Amino acid sequence: MSKLYRSRKDKKLSGLCGGLAQWLGFDATIIRLAVVIAAFCSFGAVVALYLIASLLVPDEPAGWYDIDDSYYSKY
Repeated sequence: MSKLYRSRKDKKLSGLCGGLAQWLGFDATIIRLAVVIAAFCSFGAVVALYLIASLLVPDEPAGWYDIDDSYYSKY
């Protein structure tokens, strides 16, 4: 199992949702929608968890890409 990183290439705010999507093998849009819905349903508790996780999860190392990651491959 690979390590969880904040994504450098699939980044909107901090790259946490993009990195989590990469780690879980989902589309980043699904993760982002789930986070937004959870933030509204939890009255902001998810926002606090997001900020804490953004500080704790390291950035993706420069030049590090999955070799078999077909979602980001260029033709």
